[in-house]
Amino acid sequence: MQSLPLGTPHEGLVADCSGALIWPSEKLLVIADLHLEKGSFFARRGSAIPPYDSRASLDRLTSVLRRWSPDRVISLGDSFHDPEGCERLSPEVREEIRTLTSSHDWIWVSGNHDPSPPQDLGGASASEVAIKGVVFRHLPNERCEQAEIAGHLHPKASVSARGRRVSRPCFVSDHRRVLLPAFGAYTGGLNVLNPAVSALFPDDYRAYLLGDDRLHMVARRQIERSAS
Repeated sequence: MQSLPLGTPHEGLVADCSGALIWPSEKLLVIADLHLEKGSFFARRGSAIPPYDSRASLDRLTSVLRRWSPDRVISLGDSFHDPEGCERLSPEVREEIRTLTSSHDWIWVSGNHDPSPPQDLGGASASEVAIKGVVFRHLPNERCEQAEIAGHLHPKASVSARGRRVSRPCFVSDHRRVLLPAFGAYTGGLNVLNPAVSALFPDDYRAYLLGDDRLHMVARRQIERSAS
C-alpha cells in the first residue's frame, strides 16, 4: 500500500499492489479496465489465447474486496472488452459478478470498449461520478480543472534496477490527477513517457510501479523510454 498525493483536501487515497485505488474515509474502492472476456474475444477470431481472463481478474478482485471491505465500488470503464462481452460470460462468472454487485454499492462507468455497461449484472451505470470534488471517469480530461481519477491509458513504466530493466504497470499521480493501471489479466500497457500520458502531467508526476507486495515510487526522470 502507498498513499498518493492528490492535493488538499483529497489526501488519504491509498494505492494497492493489485492496481486498485482505495479511499478509506469514503469506504470506496476503484478499479479500471477489467476488459473481461478479452480472451474469448480473440479466441473467437482464431487467436491462441486461453479464454480464462475473466476468472483470473475476478479472483484478484474478490481478494482485494475481502481485504478492504469497501461499501462502494467504481469500475472506471472498459469493464468488458467489447459490447458483447457480457453475453460470453460463463454462468459461474456471471453469478459471481452478481454476488459482488449485490454486496456493494456498485457503479459501472461507461468506457470506449463498453459504452453501454451491462444491465443484468447488478449495479448502476454512469458516464462519470463525482464525490467530494473528485471526478471519476474513464477517459482523462486534459482540460479538467478539478481533481480527477481516470483509467483508459493502461500506464506502465520501465526503470533500471540492479543492472536490468524492469517494466511494470503503474499508477501515475500529481497533485490533481491519478491514472490507474489496468486491472484486467490480459491487458497491456502504455509507457508513461508516451505523449498520451505525459501531456496530462505537464509539470511533474510520480509513477508507482506495482510490485508483488509493495509499490515502487519512481520520479519522472528515472523512467526509461522503449518499454512496452
